[in-house]
Amino acid sequence: MQEDSAYLKMTGITKEFPGVVALNNVDFSVKLGKVTALVGENGAGKSTLIKILAGIHRKDSGEILIEGVSANIENPLDAMKCGISVIHQELNVLDNLSIMENVFVGKEHKKRFFIDKKYCYDQTRRFLDSVGMNNMDPEIQVRYLSTAQKQMVEIIRAISWQSKIVVMDEPTSSLTQKETNILFGIIRSLKDQNVGIVYISHRMEEIMDLADDVIILRDGRLVGNLEKTMITQEKVINMMVGRKLDDLFPKFNTEIGDVVLEVRDLNQGYLRNISFAVHAGEILGFSGLVGAGRSEVMRIIFGIDKKDSGEIFIDGNPVEINHPQEAIHYGIALVPEDRKTQALIMSMVIRENITLAILDTLRERLFFSKKKELKVSNDYVKALGIVTPSVEQVVKNLSGGNQQKVVLAKWMAAKPRVLILDEPTRGIDVGAKREIHELISKMAQLGVAVIMISSEMPEILGMSDRIVVMHEGHIKGELTRAEADQEKIMNMAIS
Repeated sequence: MQEDSAYLKMTGITKEFPGVVALNNVDFSVKLGKVTALVGENGAGKSTLIKILAGIHRKDSGEILIEGVSANIENPLDAMKCGISVIHQELNVLDNLSIMENVFVGKEHKKRFFIDKKYCYDQTRRFLDSVGMNNMDPEIQVRYLSTAQKQMVEIIRAISWQSKIVVMDEPTSSLTQKETNILFGIIRSLKDQNVGIVYISHRMEEIMDLADDVIILRDGRLVGNLEKTMITQEKVINMMVGRKLDDLFPKFNTEIGDVVLEVRDLNQGYLRNISFAVHAGEILGFSGLVGAGRSEVMRIIFGIDKKDSGEIFIDGNPVEINHPQEAIHYGIALVPEDRKTQALIMSMVIRENITLAILDTLRERLFFSKKKELKVSNDYVKALGIVTPSVEQVVKNLSGGNQQKVVLAKWMAAKPRVLILDEPTRGIDVGAKREIHELISKMAQLGVAVIMISSEMPEILGMSDRIVVMHEGHIKGELTRAEADQEKIMNMAIS
């Protein structure tokens, strides 16, 4: 094989599901020692292409070539035998096994007739050291690890297979900046070892930093294949969405009103003396590193967790909130970070999810009105531009961006006075991000007091009227929109 030729080629790949052409004659190739970014909006076909490569789905037509030889990949083991490891966004670790057992499952190293545990332990120890998990015991059960640590275990497993191609699907979505930096170091080390990386991410800054070439899908078709010298953020975004996005952060001019929600001297666990206020029509950004306590504060305000001390005021009046139902009664809504497990019932249809928080209002006399429910859900599907054949579509079949719109529709239907958004655009493509940002601005324009937690600096800077910065359970400072910049925020967040 020539040095500049592709180790992996997928040619003419087509895949249809009932009523949907997921991939239409797509070509895709990966060279060893290169990072190939695979990008596209949610629903563009990225996951389907990777699942075909991983042996999870079967292609309807097309060919997969490994070093120029046709390969028949019918299951994940076939993919691994072809030198392909896939680290999916939905992690695939075995919680009841140890780190060591997860790393060596399916390829146990034997000495005579027995598994050589010392070899497996020593190798796992070496792999853990290489990804910055120096203090982790190889024999600890994976169930006790954080999401980020579990992701590192998946990466170690891929490395241990000595794969020629490693596919990473949204690998930084649950990582801190420190862990992200470690991951980028691993990727560069793998490149140096002549491993090909397929990198899937919605974060443009990561694509610009890592990619040697970018392959762009839109609506199941290949629309771009850019070499490094041709890659610009504007060009990639335009190809992804098929239109020019003039403003990723549409921040409308809004009249800021009176204080709606105020928190005074809130304490719980490592949270200490948390005090802030948010006004009608204001977007109050919360910034800080992972673990700073931002989500924990909002869980208390929404009544999921109980405070040790402190006061919460609505319109200047003290209130006690011990349950989410009480928070909803006071006009508080929470869009949590994990929409799939905390905000939506994935097996239910759009109609049912949108009306979950307002069922008591959908009555005529003593009976529940299906007619009212249909009208409300159809109105919000239209208003928010949710892409779906009907409100009877099961939510799990929607793209990430459309799922997030369903969550927003649920709370917009409840007409909240305070809307708390925890990482509102995580795992959402750039086109859908703009639409979500526009919806947030519209809510503020309607006089809703918006609190937005985000780990994405451009989002915090682009959408916030004021920014509260937290560090290790404390509020370190507050900045106006005019005062704020990335350096000031980071200085507060790390010290």
